[in-house]
Amino acid sequence: MFSKFNQKIDTIFLDTNSKKFEIQGRVNIILSPSLYWVKKVTLPVKYIRDVKPLLASLFEDILPIGNYSYHAYKEDNDFFIFAYEDKVILDTLRDKGISSAELNNVYLSQSEFSNISDPIAIDETQSLYLKEDLVILLPSSFFDTQKSLDIKSISLSKQNIRLNQFGHIVNNKSLYTLVGIFSLLIVLLSVEFFIVYDKTLKIRDLKDNLFAKHSLKATMIQNRSMLKDYNSLHERQMKIRLYTGYILALHLKDTQKLSLVQLKGKLLIAEFTGVVSGAQVEIVQELNKNGIKYKARFKSGIWRVEMSI
Repeated sequence: MFSKFNQKIDTIFLDTNSKKFEIQGRVNIILSPSLYWVKKVTLPVKYIRDVKPLLASLFEDILPIGNYSYHAYKEDNDFFIFAYEDKVILDTLRDKGISSAELNNVYLSQSEFSNISDPIAIDETQSLYLKEDLVILLPSSFFDTQKSLDIKSISLSKQNIRLNQFGHIVNNKSLYTLVGIFSLLIVLLSVEFFIVYDKTLKIRDLKDNLFAKHSLKATMIQNRSMLKDYNSLHERQMKIRLYTGYILALHLKDTQKLSLVQLKGKLLIAEFTGVVSGAQVEIVQELNKNGIKYKARFKSGIWRVEMSI
């Protein structure tokens, strides 16, 4: 009789790519980052109750069109804020074989994996990774090693969310009640609007000051474009460093010598002396081993290797 009430509640990690589950009884769900949006922000308020009215405006520049619910919690002086579509999550649960009646609590990966030190593989292709205090999904191929997801070892936090389900039936009696409630809400929301508007202006001022302090562009589109340029430059410099390291580490014979390493446009050029035709096989093997794409030719007794950067 009592075993039903003492039954342990299992925990499931839910991702859009998860396979269909076969469950018995109620379950806790940890949502993958693919099922919500998250930001870490610093705001001129102290309490969660002051943050909640601001959540929609804080996400307006990144969310696609949809019906969203919001959640927030505080850590130290920062707030972690979330947006999610209840219908998308409920549809995903249903597709994976879990009904809303079987849900116990629903949690976010951000709150449950915020202390991970190594990437955690959730399937064959994706891994959880902690970057600048945010739990994100990245391709597993980005990492040399990952830990396996051990869902049973997780001690769940108190940061669960509630999924709202719509489609309530409204009869005539309840309609009059709702009209009265809405009338009162209009008055309260009018007051709330001016409070939120004032706080929104303060946040915009902070944003403008931050942009001016760090010499950022006026719009997020311009800043993203600038970031893309910097990332491209960084990737190219890292490739130059990597290829140069491979060239300098080549095992040459006593008669062979690296006479030139030069960057010319989009080409990294290396020239070798003392290499006769057919004797460059060992060098070629090392270049191929390191995955370097190149073109090579002999010219005036010099073996010239050109690598695209």
